[in-house]
Amino acid sequence: MEVSNALADNGKSSANIIAVASGKGGVGKTWLSVSLSQALANAGKATMLFDGDLGLANVDIQLDLAPERDLGGVIAGRYALEAAKVRYDIGGFDVIAGRSGSGNLANLPNNRLGGLISDLVVLSNSYGYVILDLGAGIERTVRQFANLAGTCLVVTNDEPTSLTDAYAFIKLTHQQFPGMDLRVVVNMADSVSEGQRTYGTIRKACESFLKFTPPLAGIIRRDSSVKESIRHQTPLLTRHPNSKAAEDIEALARRLINGP
Repeated sequence: MEVSNALADNGKSSANIIAVASGKGGVGKTWLSVSLSQALANAGKATMLFDGDLGLANVDIQLDLAPERDLGGVIAGRYALEAAKVRYDIGGFDVIAGRSGSGNLANLPNNRLGGLISDLVVLSNSYGYVILDLGAGIERTVRQFANLAGTCLVVTNDEPTSLTDAYAFIKLTHQQFPGMDLRVVVNMADSVSEGQRTYGTIRKACESFLKFTPPLAGIIRRDSSVKESIRHQTPLLTRHPNSKAAEDIEALARRLINGP
């Protein structure tokens, strides 16, 4: 089955899937995926976090999980996708872990990728939200998984390389899938006003060259509690629920649930 056919066969069943993407690594994409999953779960939504970084998976590391089953076994045909999910009780959500270092998974042939996507869409029907933590970059598998989502959050910060790569992801994805709901999240902003300026930079580039305006989904302020929680392999909303970044993540989750 071709990837495009897999998507078409499942109609609109991916509306509850939120992809978290970035043009480059190091912008906090996985941390945001973990934190957003817990914020949605705290809001009473049945949530699953899917580690879609098929080559450099690290959700399990951030959560201090050692699952017996992961995507590698699913793709190898040893068990079904649903059998790979584990409950993360601390965060109140389910997790399907990837397999770090399995670079071969990042170059799956279309029929295997299409089958995995079809299975994920079916599984997503059991949840209020499914968060896809995608790999950094603009590779084929990343954009195909992004297209699976009803909403794609593109994470960036104020570094020039981060902005350039986020714009490249938006450009290629918008050109290939013009109807996709792409939104920008500015992470590690020194203040709300600085975050708005960072968003303004990428918004102007998109308007000038793509004639397209991706809306601002949220601004996450820089917070030392984030690094501390990652170091202790504990979600921010558990370890520092009253921190600035936790407030911003919860506000992002509310906007996704209720609309802007």
